[in-house]
Amino acid sequence: MKTWIALLRGINVGGHNRLPMKSLSQILEAAGCEHVKTYIQSGNVVFRAEIKSAARFGEEIGQAIEKEHGFSPAILLIPADELERAIASNPYPEATSEPKTLHLSFLEHEPEEGRISAAKTLLAKTESFTVKGNLLYLHAPEGIGRSKFAAGIERVLQVKMTGRNWRTVTKLEELAATLMVRAVL
Repeated sequence: MKTWIALLRGINVGGHNRLPMKSLSQILEAAGCEHVKTYIQSGNVVFRAEIKSAARFGEEIGQAIEKEHGFSPAILLIPADELERAIASNPYPEATSEPKTLHLSFLEHEPEEGRISAAKTLLAKTESFTVKGNLLYLHAPEGIGRSKFAAGIERVLQVKMTGRNWRTVTKLEELAATLMVRAVL
């Protein structure tokens, strides 16, 4: 059994696509997941499961959510060891002291080099970003609320993505580590 992180996109935002975390936990448990732990209300879940195809499992969970709640969110499944590597590869270690300014986005696939270059035009003077494979790191010291980069990056890269601030990323790693230790005991 392996430890996984599920990132759901676009739930519980502005009163739309309401999905109580208790219901999400029950859906995952019914699908065979164990030790399900959610973090905040925006669709962050850590659990243990035997999954042969992350894409297929994500679709199945999306279908179960649609059956019970009337919508199917995009779901990205990440093995816990991939999250650990992403954290270790952070190109902005100085930004971790202000975790709201550092964001990690998981991309559906690696973007084309020309699109990465085009994305630079969206940056504010204080912002910087790095793409490493299917990961995008954004350091936005002034926040992402008014960031043109944050608002337009998916359109420019033409890659579906979901992102989390560094505080959430490290909390998910912490929860995953707890489950991995529990599995060893």
